[in-house]
Amino acid sequence: MRNILGYKYSKNAGRVLAASLIISAGLMSCKKYTELTPKDQLGEGVVFTDSTNVEYALNGVYNSAAIGTYNDGSGRGYPFGAASIEQAEMRGEDMVNLATFYEITYKSTITTTTANNVNMWLNLYAMINQANVFIDGAKAAQKSGVISAAKELQLESEARFLRALGHHELLIQFCRPYADGNGGKPGVPYRDVAINSSSKMADALKVGRGTVAEAYTKMLADLDFAEQNIGNGQVISKASKGAVIALKTRIKLHMGDYAGVITEAAKLGADKPVPLSPIGGYKLVDSVATVFTAADKNSESIFSIANSTLANGGTNGALGPMFGPAALSGRGLVSLSANLYNATWWVGDDLRRFNLTYKSTDKKVYSYKFRDYATRTDWAPIVRYAEVLLNAAEAYARTGNNGQAFILLNVVRNRSLPAASLNRFTVAPADVILAILRERRIEFQGEGRRWPDIHRLALDATYGTGGIPAKVDPLDITATDYQAASGVVLPTKVAAIPYSDYRFLWPFPSTEVNANPTLKAQQNPGYN
Repeated sequence: MRNILGYKYSKNAGRVLAASLIISAGLMSCKKYTELTPKDQLGEGVVFTDSTNVEYALNGVYNSAAIGTYNDGSGRGYPFGAASIEQAEMRGEDMVNLATFYEITYKSTITTTTANNVNMWLNLYAMINQANVFIDGAKAAQKSGVISAAKELQLESEARFLRALGHHELLIQFCRPYADGNGGKPGVPYRDVAINSSSKMADALKVGRGTVAEAYTKMLADLDFAEQNIGNGQVISKASKGAVIALKTRIKLHMGDYAGVITEAAKLGADKPVPLSPIGGYKLVDSVATVFTAADKNSESIFSIANSTLANGGTNGALGPMFGPAALSGRGLVSLSANLYNATWWVGDDLRRFNLTYKSTDKKVYSYKFRDYATRTDWAPIVRYAEVLLNAAEAYARTGNNGQAFILLNVVRNRSLPAASLNRFTVAPADVILAILRERRIEFQGEGRRWPDIHRLALDATYGTGGIPAKVDPLDITATDYQAASGVVLPTKVAAIPYSDYRFLWPFPSTEVNANPTLKAQQNPGYN
């Protein structure tokens, strides 16, 4: 397996923590496990004896989050540099797979050996283990006087943030939502101990899935620690106090802890009539397009994964090529669904139609958020201030405060409507929650937020989809199908999959269960 340190995370690509790059959840072959220190990289015994190398080691964890590997080869943006966004959109219905590239995900024909789910599992756990190895090393460096106690706490907090982020991604792909049994369904092994020796490997093999609720408790413990200790630094491509709190609003929304969402979001100013975060100074930019055209320097992006010319998901993974139309030198693989584009609730004068979508020569409409088709430097947005506001809006609405919910909905919605638009809400819509959920689909198209919403709301009798929604078959799309706000609905011949169907979840990889007797006995039903 390879790991190339991204330029945006460090200019010294060779000095990177190596010891954890090839360990997943305790699975891979012994041969891979013994390849702990590649010759061109520094091992644990060297990295943590120098303060500069300690920083480089953390950059290696970020790079593991950004690039990863694909079938043990060069990275395709697994898990968070591109793949989490692409896979989440293909699991939902608001974008359409136009070719064979994402067909397995789009049609839910996943198996224990299909590449996308296998590589997501492997890369998430590799990143998590790298974070754990880093935490141990940073603590040792502090104990020996290489770094200060305050510095250790800050760096450990960043690693814990990534650990929590990784586990949450695992939960929404491989587990039932929190709403099913109040977190009582099987979770995933929460890896918070570094696996870097044979004895630790043996211990890790004994750790079972636990419950979804137990994993959420541990995620929040990681984030609570990080919030208290991460300091006040603010770089979009690094974890920060604002990013920690923003992720907590997302996690608590998935838990249905609406009071908790409100409490966390208030720390970022979402309790105000004009939201402005006292932490980090986060606020909405005037045009949401700025989030993507100035990804490294805007007030709305709270945490994004940096991609660069030297380190990105490549032709077969980066966001620009994968979501872009062929007419703009993208690959023409994924378009917006006409059923989203034509929806009457996405009003015709919404500026996001003009700034963030592109009607190509093939008459299909594509997402126009990621535009670097040649050098693939588009950053991957993980959480931004608009999400915090809409998380809070939903939480307020679900707890009976439609007034603040309406304020926050309008703050996000109105920034994309002309000042004189007759489509601006002057009074709250009859169903505020529905309006908020629709706004999320518009605001976050192409950013990978659709599947998480489908997942958390699957059992919601009023607002849920009841499983994986039916989808448009690309063969049914014609040149006249995209008619903005027309209400024209295309047939959805890719059949819906009910929540009760085993395909709602991804399976653990065969490589995992074959090497891990504990998880073999706990494989998701239907994949045994």
